Amino acid sequence: ADIYGPSMPTMLGVDKVKPELENEQFIPINAHGIAMLSIGSLLDGDNTPVAWRGPKATGALMQLYNQTNWPQLDYLVIDMPPGTGDIQLTLAQRIPVTGAVIVTTPQHIALLDAQKGIEMFNKTNIPVLGVVENMALHTCSNCNHTEAIFGVGGGERIAEQYHVPLLGQLPLASGIRAQVDKGEPSVLVDDEFAPYYLSIAKNIEANIDKFAKPVDDKRIF
Repeated sequence: ADIYGPSMPTMLGVDKVKPELENEQFIPINAHGIAMLSIGSLLDGDNTPVAWRGPKATGALMQLYNQTNWPQLDYLVIDMPPGTGDIQLTLAQRIPVTGAVIVTTPQHIALLDAQKGIEMFNKTNIPVLGVVENMALHTCSNCNHTEAIFGVGGGERIAEQYHVPLLGQLPLASGIRAQVDKGEPSVLVDDEFAPYYLSIAKNIEANIDKFAKPVDDKRIF
């Protein structure tokens, strides 16, 4: 749902793949065994800008959701842009969301935006499943010195403030960046960073059943 800056096709190594259309519905792209679709998959090229006003952007979000022939899924994960704008409000009002995961870096400025996101989800009755702290620590590849470049404990503080779990912390590492640039995520290649992601996924799975709720068809139109 990151309409203005879609990066998932590149991160999953399917940026050159276009979805097929069958019975006026998109067929999701198979990315390493994951069914995915992004507005980036529908653009003419990586450099094509998406200069759309709010109504057109939210219309694209609903088209991706409603006009895609999703297979039987364990979970549908929607990658959101930063902020609390039209895309987030449309998601909250028109799609039956089980819960939200807040991703933030530890510094104060980032936490201010994360707080706004949590408050928005609280006001729209969408449970916050927890907080993921990104870029928590950096270890120098030359001397192995570990440093908290963006501060210490930001994710933990905001999790405590809103009484939600800290789902995990991810390091600031060139290896993660390199794998994403190649379209081969850490979990796929089972590198040294894969356990961080697997631990976060297990923590989300452990919490998500607490908030499972029946689908409200009135929210889908």
